[in-house]
Amino acid sequence: EVQLVESGGGLVQAGESLRLSCAASGFTFDDYGIGWFRQAPGKEREGVYCITSDGSTYYADSVKGRFTISRDNAKNTVYLQMNSLKPEDTAVYYCAAAPAPKIVPICAYYSGSYSPDYWGQGTQVTVSS
Repeated sequence: EVQLVESGGGLVQAGESLRLSCAASGFTFDDYGIGWFRQAPGKEREGVYCITSDGSTYYADSVKGRFTISRDNAKNTVYLQMNSLKPEDTAVYYCAAAPAPKIVPICAYYSGSYSPDYWGQGTQVTVSS
């Protein structure tokens, strides 16, 4: 059974940091890229930061210089370090997996019909001003 389990969300003030974790199981981790997507109330889901199996990354312009992604293949876990958080970062953050060559374009051009194979349940991040 494929599982992607997110943790680390919460309520913080603007300017503070959070680290999200995504623990994966049930598939060959090394063959998959992992991405973080988010959906704010009333908005479309969007790709935030994604990483391929060899460490190549894509990130949305809105998080440039503030967020960083990393993966620990020994632990089948991907992390999203979020610094200098802003109220507009408030959203449910989802971890997702797609075959490694596909994760970057999916991250960049995500839509309902062009999406990862597997999703986590999501974790809420709320940033107060």
